[in-house]
Amino acid sequence: MYKPKQLVILTTCPDAKTAKIIADALVENQLAACVQIGQTVESVYRWENAICQSQEVPLQIKCMAAQFDAIEQLVLKLHPYEVPEFIAIPIIGGFGPYLQWIEDNSQS
Repeated sequence: MYKPKQLVILTTCPDAKTAKIIADALVENQLAACVQIGQTVESVYRWENAICQSQEVPLQIKCMAAQFDAIEQLVLKLHPYEVPEFIAIPIIGGFGPYLQWIEDNSQS
């Protein structure tokens, strides 16, 4: 079975302040090489048997797969949601120097 070396982890935050706190903590602790903070999006979802709608700020976390658990723990510690989105997408290919940059700037 293929085991990816690098991941992109997706999550959303309730506001830009929370997004910045999480992004800074991940990069400062070398758990991620880069965290992109996106523009506000409108999310529609079901929560506790009700249809909800809210604005959220997406994060894309570029990291090493070996750091998945540590990243999850840090995000959950800093995130105000009871059940935040936390989805890992394996990077199965890419520009070699960029993938090496992720490795060089993250704990591996």
